[in-house]
Amino acid sequence: MCRIFAGIIKEGDIAPILRIGLKRLEYGGYDSAGIATIYEGKIHVKKDKGKIDEIHQKLNLDELKGNIGIAHTRWATHGAPSKINAHPHLDCNGNIAIVHNGIIENFLELKQELEQLNHKFVSKTDTEVIAHLIEEYYKVFKNFKEAFIEAIKRLQGSYAISVISTYEPDKIFLAKNGAPLLLGKGKDFNFASSDAIAFIDKTKECIPLEDNEIAIISLEGYEIYKLGSGTKVNRKPIFLNWNLEQASKEGYDHYMLKEIMEQETSMRWSLNAQKIYLELISDYMDKADKVFLVGAGTSYHSCVVGSYYYSKLATVTTIPVIASEFIENYGSSIDINTTILFVSQSGETADVLNAVDFARKRACTILAICNVIGSTLTRVARAYVLQQSGPEIGVAATKTYTSQLIIHLLLALNLAKKRGKISQYEMDEIKEALNEIPFLAGKILREKSKEIKEVAKRIINKNHVFFLARGLNYGTALEGRLKLLEIAYIPSTAYPAGESKHGPISLIEEGVPIIFIAPKDETRKQIIGNMMEMKTRGAEIITLAEEDDEEIKSLSNIFIGMPKMNSIITPILYILPLQLLAYYSSVLKGLDPDKPRNLAKSVTVL
Repeated sequence: MCRIFAGIIKEGDIAPILRIGLKRLEYGGYDSAGIATIYEGKIHVKKDKGKIDEIHQKLNLDELKGNIGIAHTRWATHGAPSKINAHPHLDCNGNIAIVHNGIIENFLELKQELEQLNHKFVSKTDTEVIAHLIEEYYKVFKNFKEAFIEAIKRLQGSYAISVISTYEPDKIFLAKNGAPLLLGKGKDFNFASSDAIAFIDKTKECIPLEDNEIAIISLEGYEIYKLGSGTKVNRKPIFLNWNLEQASKEGYDHYMLKEIMEQETSMRWSLNAQKIYLELISDYMDKADKVFLVGAGTSYHSCVVGSYYYSKLATVTTIPVIASEFIENYGSSIDINTTILFVSQSGETADVLNAVDFARKRACTILAICNVIGSTLTRVARAYVLQQSGPEIGVAATKTYTSQLIIHLLLALNLAKKRGKISQYEMDEIKEALNEIPFLAGKILREKSKEIKEVAKRIINKNHVFFLARGLNYGTALEGRLKLLEIAYIPSTAYPAGESKHGPISLIEEGVPIIFIAPKDETRKQIIGNMMEMKTRGAEIITLAEEDDEEIKSLSNIFIGMPKMNSIITPILYILPLQLLAYYSSVLKGLDPDKPRNLAKSVTVL
């Protein structure tokens, strides 16, 4: 779970550019960082445990000379966070430097083989074995490209790899399998990175690499080859339609708050998703015998809400599944008649891609909702629709979640119309509700922030918080709970309110906060009963409900009044106060909501 950045420029030193690029990649979560360059025929490395600014203050990364280099932020998977285990890693003689994102599954076998050939290892990482493997093959071939290719062929697992060498001091060698890697094309420079944000201020021309491909970049340009056949690939750049300013904090204290507050805009973008792709995905879902919705974390929660949408509006049964559980639970039941809608903000989540690979081998129809064009998921899907949220830097997904919900709702409406399950009057009513979403989002975010901050003060010292909801908003409870867990580290539980009497009620005592999501829908009467059950046991009732709902207000210790809206869009808008609640709880506890401990933006390891 790392990020890499590499580049070559015609004039000047590359190190300052690499350091700035690494800073932009900080959102991925990391424990160490480093840079390697080539200068006067030698590789020079600076790296350490800690944050980039801390390392720079200690080592002055910008002092590294040379116009070519590689850089890395590491999240430990093999070997504890330390200077020795930080990337880049070198071969025995310091002629080869490598950075790597992913996991090499057969590294122990390779390491033992290389140790028998007198290679000396200094780290506990799986990555270092790659540098030594290339070194060994170079002894055989005396040609660095051939040595690189043969070494990559030996690797099992996931990887995005960038290598520089004194044997080819004006080239960067790259390989990809199961981890993101993009090229950035420019005049008098070329780059490669896990994410285009590292080089977006320099160029918007981007070339995504496919799995089992290698690439070589130099000042002259780039070459891409199929790893197995060696066939040269002619792939034209795609043009990125966002800029660095979009990925900046724009005056907010944290990326997370900025991204919460800009949802009025991101929702508007998502509502304009291309109709041709919505129609295409709807067609595939309509024809399928079985339909699964697969995602991880927040994306899975969008699938939970989506399953209600597809059933409620289009009478289509869909099964939401956590990606890491999909193969074990449903692998034996899927076949050519199965359609699977995979949902992933990054399109690079390892558990999702693992499930995709399994399903493809069984001839399932692969569909996708994704935020990153050119990602692995968008390249392997039969059809996909972009959620169009724009770049999201904060680790906790916020605007990407609400965008996913909008796409699910748009797909459900398409399916309902296609299947004749919705009247024109109902369609017009929901379309009117859809058009109101951005306005209502802006209103909620502007008017409720101060109120939510006061709620955060009430819960930050509590031992446990419960989230209860019914129907469509069960997914809202799940997502609200996840945000509070991952950002504020407050133990939390989400339950369907009707099930709360089967377990959670035994934990209720005086002052335990319970957050009810209770819009005016068909579940309102039942959830009032659940509120009364909890109130009589001393719970502190915090409720999100329609602002004129006096009955629910009278049962609540804290009442957050929400604008009147069609119940079908409540999951999209009722999550907003819960995102703010997690954010303010984190900040009030003195935590950094952009960098929650032990978490990363895109989980690229299984």
